[in-house]
Amino acid sequence: MIISRIAHELRPARKAWRIAALALGLAATGPLAAADETGWKLEPDARVDLQAVSAQTTTRDEELVIDGEALSVRAQVGLGIESKRTRVRLEADRIEVFRLGNGRDDVSRDRLTASIEQDVTDTLELQVQARRYDDLVTVESADTDAWEYSARATFEPTQDNRFRLSGTWRDRQYDNGAGPATFGDGARFDAQYRRRFGAYHYLAFDLRTETIRSGDPLRGYERDSAGVSYTRPVAKDLRVRPAVELIKTRFDGRIADDGSLRRDRQVVPEIELLWWPGKWRVEAEAKYVFFSSNESARERQGYRLTLSVGYAF
Repeated sequence: MIISRIAHELRPARKAWRIAALALGLAATGPLAAADETGWKLEPDARVDLQAVSAQTTTRDEELVIDGEALSVRAQVGLGIESKRTRVRLEADRIEVFRLGNGRDDVSRDRLTASIEQDVTDTLELQVQARRYDDLVTVESADTDAWEYSARATFEPTQDNRFRLSGTWRDRQYDNGAGPATFGDGARFDAQYRRRFGAYHYLAFDLRTETIRSGDPLRGYERDSAGVSYTRPVAKDLRVRPAVELIKTRFDGRIADDGSLRRDRQVVPEIELLWWPGKWRVEAEAKYVFFSSNESARERQGYRLTLSVGYAF
């Protein structure tokens, strides 16, 4: 029953994906032959992922328990164009999420990405990227269309030490159902330091700060987060990745019980297993979310389990 439902829901998207795949195939047949002469090479690729999610959230007094299960399908096609120091990539992907249980609507998301990476020196890489989202779920809205423009610098003075800084500008449009659409925009800044101990063996520290400003009082917010993760190989093609993240969010126009502006805080420990034999991508993740807020109805905690199986063509 679930399989037939998924097939029915994906039918409207099939034509667009067939056209995209055909275009990539046609593009690949010509320039590849000239790659050696020009120094450029063309590499089309594709990937399909199936994912199952099980989650449960409980209010602090345990009077309300919310279960959530879902299946999703993600399809992606990409095209890479590379020379010795320059990499250009075009990418399109679509996600269909089928929420299980009564009263829960299915959702989908489309994303288009274009990026250019340039090796400025042997230790410095720059990237610029443009990305378009349709029907994205964001911090402030469950239905957002967005443009994102970003620049990133990666400095790797040695093989074991990598520093990365990036800045992103977001333009967003919110679907408010029967009401008129509203808009928001703002910047996000990311910083990361990664220490490498060996092949697929890392310790990473991440910082992020972001803001959205909007004329719609329900959409504006500020958010800061900090996280640390550790990736270690445990067997051939198998890695384990424990991590923990702290997230603080301040809303511009959402009022809490005491009449002040709403403030949320999340602590999210997680552990992830990644098994990548050949072109298969099998990933399992378990996380627990501790969610506190000055709005009592938002005080809750719960788990989220995810299993994803993908294949890269």
